[in-house]
This record gives sequence, structure tokens and C-alpha cells, in this order.
Amino acid sequence: MRISPVSGLFFVSYIAIFFSINVVLVSGQCQSDQRQLLLEFKSSFNCTSSGKLMNWNQTTDCCSWDGLSCEADGRVVGLDLSNQFILGAIDSSSSLFRLQHLQRLNLSNNKLLRGSLQNFPLNTSLQTLVLSDTNFGGQLPDSIGDLAQLTRIELARCNFSGPIPESMKKLQQLAYLDFSSNNFSGPMPSFSSSRNLIRLNLAFNQLNGTIHSTEWSGLSKLVSVDLRNNTLSGIIPSTLFGIPSLQKILLSQNQFNGHLEELHGKKASLLLDTLDLSSNKLQGQFPKSVFGFQGLKILTLSSNNFSGSIEWTDIQRLRNLTSLDLSYNVLSVDASATNSSFSSFPNITTLKLASCNLTKVPGFLKTQSNLIKLDLSNNHISGEIPNWIWGIKSLAHLNLSQNFLIKFEGPLQGISSSLVVVDLHGNWLQGKLPSLPPHATYLDYSDNNFSSVFLTEIGDFLQVAYFFSLSGNNFNGSIPESICNSLYLQVLDLSNNSLTGPIPPCLTKMSVSLGVLNLRRNNLSGFISDAFPENCTLQTLDLNRNQLEGEVPQSLANCKYLEVLDVGNNHINGTFPCHLKNITTLRVLVLRSNKFNGNIHCPGNNSVLPTLQIVDLASNNFSGDLHQTILGTWVAMKDVEDDAQSKPKHLQFMVLQFNPFYYQDAITVTTKGLELELQKILTVFTSIDISRNNFEGPIPEVIGEFNALYILNFSHNAFAGPIPSFFGNLRQLESLDLSNNYFNSVIPFQLVNLNFLSFLDVSNNKLVGRIPTGTQLQSFSNASFENNTGLCGPPVSIQCQIVPSQAPQTAPEFQSTNGLDSYMDWHFLIGAEIGFIFGLGIFIAPLMYWKRCRIWYYKQVDRLLLRLIPKLGHNNRNHGRVAHRRQRKRL
Repeated sequence: MRISPVSGLFFVSYIAIFFSINVVLVSGQCQSDQRQLLLEFKSSFNCTSSGKLMNWNQTTDCCSWDGLSCEADGRVVGLDLSNQFILGAIDSSSSLFRLQHLQRLNLSNNKLLRGSLQNFPLNTSLQTLVLSDTNFGGQLPDSIGDLAQLTRIELARCNFSGPIPESMKKLQQLAYLDFSSNNFSGPMPSFSSSRNLIRLNLAFNQLNGTIHSTEWSGLSKLVSVDLRNNTLSGIIPSTLFGIPSLQKILLSQNQFNGHLEELHGKKASLLLDTLDLSSNKLQGQFPKSVFGFQGLKILTLSSNNFSGSIEWTDIQRLRNLTSLDLSYNVLSVDASATNSSFSSFPNITTLKLASCNLTKVPGFLKTQSNLIKLDLSNNHISGEIPNWIWGIKSLAHLNLSQNFLIKFEGPLQGISSSLVVVDLHGNWLQGKLPSLPPHATYLDYSDNNFSSVFLTEIGDFLQVAYFFSLSGNNFNGSIPESICNSLYLQVLDLSNNSLTGPIPPCLTKMSVSLGVLNLRRNNLSGFISDAFPENCTLQTLDLNRNQLEGEVPQSLANCKYLEVLDVGNNHINGTFPCHLKNITTLRVLVLRSNKFNGNIHCPGNNSVLPTLQIVDLASNNFSGDLHQTILGTWVAMKDVEDDAQSKPKHLQFMVLQFNPFYYQDAITVTTKGLELELQKILTVFTSIDISRNNFEGPIPEVIGEFNALYILNFSHNAFAGPIPSFFGNLRQLESLDLSNNYFNSVIPFQLVNLNFLSFLDVSNNKLVGRIPTGTQLQSFSNASFENNTGLCGPPVSIQCQIVPSQAPQTAPEFQSTNGLDSYMDWHFLIGAEIGFIFGLGIFIAPLMYWKRCRIWYYKQVDRLLLRLIPKLGHNNRNHGRVAHRRQRKRL
């Protein structure tokens, strides 16, 4: 039968439609076991919020569910539940791990989703695993190396820890790996077998060791390698720079060392656009071959030990640069040949040449219309700040600090409205304070020679400021109340000036936003306003060296985040501020040189300042005994901080979260008889100074538990009794001053355990006996022991009289625990000798003059010898009789 072309076409179309419908039906028809596993998976979570899981139910085909993809036979191969606000946990029993045909799994951006990775089965189909920005954690199983089909794995910003399994080297199909921002530790595994690897990101972990386990030259497709913020070390392999496809090398914040010599390759020099080796330990001559990477846009080599000189003409070879940072090396950059008539870097946005021995501001900057950040700090630039800098419209960050600039070229007119950060501290700038950029958030004009009265409306220029410092200048007059118009101010530092008058009461009310208020070393007077709000966020309050009076405000207890309180050297009175005892963050308390009185015991069982590490109560009128109860709460003195010595931290205030700017707390302490200015306060540094008060009684035993203590000053009080031997437990102690008290008895030998002690003063007490010899105590001068009439032996000039029965103090095991029994005076020695002679006479006299007693004595001795040595009686029986007869005759 003949079929017409039209009919044939219709038939073919019908067949095609039929089969296409069949295909759709097959691909959309979920297998029942798959549906059941998915519904079980859903039931393990809290799905009250809207999202893809809300539409999963029994009545619809699972292959049509949001986030699901299936193959033609209805097997689930893809699951994407990213950004769904899923709350719950995935454990080893989860039905998710029974989806045997799953190829793609994406659960990223679910911060409330917890879980860990269990053992993976052999021959699994998984190709993509994305869990970034979840709360997954624990260690990676070794079976991760069994995921032979895996091409992409992302575990960034999770809580994984432990070593990265060596089995990763078996992942030959791997193309993309991101394990950044976890807690992985140990060495970096080899990726030599992953020939298809394009991106490798292990940044922000705790990896160590070298990176030589990977044969970098074999990774010919690698585009980006990011190993920042680890503790990786060793020499950077030169083969890394020869990968022709490589575009980004990010190795900053590690411990790489050695020299960088031949870096460039013909292909790499064309594609490499980012090179960041900052904050390592690289050294040697600056690798000028880096200027051969013509495609570089970002070059950051700061904070290393590179040396040598760099001509500006070499830098100009990198015409595509957008960011250049060579700061903090041992380099000399010669910018004298810069030509301002043309734009050297048409795309430059960031230029950082801090500590590069510059002597002038590079002239080419005049024409840089895209410049955003300029840092020329810590150089030798002198003279005037050129006016054209303020005219760069795009400039947002300007740092010219720590130079020798003396003035502005002219009146500041047309200041760029884009300026956000202006740092001019540490120069010789003088005269009146110039106009402030209207939209700046960070302004630091400290440590200059500005001198004038504050503008009454100065606060109007600080509407959006977060940080404002005029410390270390010569400003005078009063603090204008307009300063309180700065609603966002977090740090206000007006210290070390000549300001007078009261502290504006509105400043205390500003502590809702204010984190640091530093007014030390001025001539401010009046009272501290008792108006600290309930939601006070103050972290540092420093009012030292003013003329303030009154009491410590009761409302200061509202400042629950207070870490540093320094009101020393004022005229403040009242009792110990027990109302602050519930501030569990307070680390530094300085009440020195005021008019405080009474005891320092705070009633009640609540914690009393458990984080205190620096206590200075010197030169007041405090009195009474030191109570064990209050001192026992100072647990920070007991070295309980984990890894305190290996990871020292400083007290500081972050101006903004995720912002590189912070305020560094400083303090003055008295040690070794001298005032010491601490520009940084280490969290492991501890000090107690209660000198020049009226404390009395014995020293509490809890002091012996303060094994983290560096400085202890109890001088000029009325302490009595022996010097406690438990001072020998204070192994970190560097300075000990017990002078001008009423200590008696001997110097305990346990003080020889203080190996770091470099200052000791026990003068003007009532100490007696020999100074322990053969120890470092002899290294101190006579002044450390003077006016103790009973002390003898070096280093004092009085020699101890030698008595045969008195052994020198050389071993601690012969010393009494309280030092009293180690002292033997002449009366005791004479009494002992008389007693010995008298006792001996009572024993000997009867034997000499009483016959019967003498016979009884000899018989008892013979019997004792026969019991101890039986053979003596058997072998010498006859001899014994003869001897006995002869003995009787003599009697």
C-alpha cells in the first residue's frame, strides 16, 4: 500500500510525539524507594519556614520537587537545597547516604544545618559535594579518596578539623577544591594526581609543613592557588610560578622563607594577574624578575625581609597594576624620577609604600584619577603636605603618618568628599587644627604639635566619625559640648594635651556607642558625671593624671564590657569601688594616688573581678588586712589562660568589625622602682601594686597561687610576720618589693626559685639571719637589704659568725617551711651544749662510781651482742669465761 508523503509525515510526527511523551513520563516518574528516602530525609528537619522542602509530599512526583533532578529511569542524581534556612542535623543514619545514584549534592548556605561526613562507599557516583557555609564539622574520613568521580568539593567556612586525609591524592578527576576557613591542621596532602585541578583553596586554616609534596609543574590547568593564613613554611617552589595557566598565587600570612630568584616564565608572565606573598619570612634581594609578569594587576610583597633598592622605572613596567604594596621590608624605593606629566598607572587604585625610605610624595599621583588608597607612612617625607592630594576625588584612605611633615601647603579648600580615613599622626604638624573632611569616619591627628583652642562646633564635623584622636598635641581650653553630636563615635582620645574645665556630662551618656574614652594627662577638674546608661558599651575609661574629685560613679557598674579603668593620680575619694565587682570583663584597675580609704573587702559571695590582671592601688589610705576571699577571686593571676605564652594577645578595641583599624590600650605601671609606659597591654602580663597604704597583718596564702604574676609591690605598709615561703611559687616574678614593712625572721630559702627575679627590695624591715648563699640573691646590691640589723652575709657588709654546729644554708630540704627553725642564735647554741654535757654526765657518772651498775651494764651489752651475732657466743665460749674472770679481777 502506498502512503502519501503527507500521511507519512503525519505518522512520523505522531510516533515522535508518542515517544517524546513516553520519555517525559519516564524521566518524571520517581522511583518509589527514592521518594521514600527523600521524605524520610525531609522529616528529620524543622521545615516550618518556606523553602523547597515545603513542597515535598506524597501526592506529587518527586522528580518534580524543587531542588531535585532525576535521570530517565527516575533515579535521583541531583539535590540542591542551598539557602533554605534548614534547621537540624545529618548523622550517619540519614537516608541521604542511601541515595546511591546521587551525583550532585548542594546544601550550602544553611548555617543552622549540622552534621559530619561519614565513610563513603566504594564506586559511588558523587561528582559534586558543596557544603560551604553550614555547621558541618569533625574530621574528614579517609574514604573521601574513594570518590573516584569527584570533580568539585566545597567545604568553605564550616567547622571541619584535623588533618586533610592523604587519600585525597587518589582524586584524579578533581577540578575544584575549596576547604577555606576551617580548622584543618597538619601537612598539606599531595595533589599531583589531580591533573585537572583548576582551583585550590586551603586558606584560613592551621596547615603546616612545606608544599613540596605536590608536583606543581604537572598541574597544567591550575588557574588559582590560595593558601593564605596558615603556618606553612619552607621555600616556595619555583615550579609554581612556571604553570602557564596560573592567574592567581595567594600565599600571604604564612612562614615561607628563603630567597625568590627566577620567577618568570614566558607564558606565566602573560596570565598571572595576582601575586600576594605578604607577611612571610622571605628574604634576600628583591626579586626584580617579578617585573617580568607583564599581566600583573595586584602585587603584594609587604611585611617580609626583602632588601635592596628599586627604581621607579622598574615598577612602571607593570602598566596594568591596580594595587601595589611593598610596605615593611628593608627596601629603598627611588621615586625622585617620577614624571607627573603622564599617568604611570592608569588603573591604579591602591598604592602602599610604607617604610620604603621615600623622601618625597611621588609626583605622578597628581594624575591618578582612580586612586582610592594611599599609604606612604613610616618614611622620611618632610616639608609640606601638597594641596593637590586633597583634590583627588576618588581618594578614600590617606595615610601619611610617621613622617617629618611640618605643615599644609595652604588652606585646605575643596577637600575630597570621598575621604573616609585620614591618618596624619606622628609628624611635626603645627598651628591650628585644619578643616576636617566632612564624611570621614577615621581621623587620627595625634602626636603632632597642633596648638589652639577647640572649635566650638568641632562636633559638627564628626557626624559620621567612628574614630577621633588628637592625643599628644598642645590643645588647650575646655572640651566643647558639641563633641557629643558625634552619634557614631566609638573612640575618642584627647589625652596628653592641656585641656581644662569639667568633663561634659553628655560624654558619659555617649557610652551607648562609645567604646574608648581617653582623657588622661590633661588638667580636667570637677566630678565624673554619674550618668552612665544601662546599655553602656564602654570598654576603656582612662582619666589618669587630671584634677578630678568626688567618688567613682555608681552608674559605672552599667558598663558590663569594661576592660580598662584608670582613674589614677586624681583627687578621687571614697572606699574601694565594690559596686564594680560584677563586671566580669575588667582586666585593668588603676586607683593609684588618690584619696581612697578603708579596706578592699567586698561583702557577698558574688565574683569580685575575676579577670583582673593589673591592680594598682598604690598611694592611697587603704587599710586593714588583705582578705583571702577577695584575692581568691582574682583567677586571672593564676595562669589559667590556654596557650597564654605561645599566643600572646593585646588589649585592644576594634573600631569596626571586619575593619583593620583598632585602638591599642596603653598604661603606666611602676616596676623596679621606675615608671614604665606599656604601649601594649599583653593579656598574660600581671601586676599587683598596693604600696604606700596602711595594709597590715600577714600575707594571705592565696598569693602563692598567683604563678602568672610578674610584678608584686607590697612596700610602705604595715605587714608583719615572716616573709612567706610560698613566694617561691611565683616562678614568673620579675620584681618583688617588700620594703618598709615589719617583716621579721629570716629570708626564706625558697626565694632562690625565682629565676626571673631582676629586682628585689626587702630593706627597712626586721629581718635577721644569713642571706641564703650560692643564689642570685647575692647579685642584688646592699641597698636591697639595708636597715635590717639582723641580716648578715653577702651582699651586706656584716659577716655572719661561723659556729661549728651551724651548717650554711645551701639546700632547700634543710629549710623550715616557715623559716623560723632555720635560725639558730647564740642562746640556743649555748643551751644545746649545756644540755648535751649535762645529759652525758648523768649517763657516765654511775658507770664510773657505782660497781653494781657497771656489772649490770656489761651483762646487758653481752646479751645484746649474743642475740645479734650468735656465732660469737659459740666460737668464743671459753675465751669468754677467761675474759670474764680477768674482768672480775679488775673490778
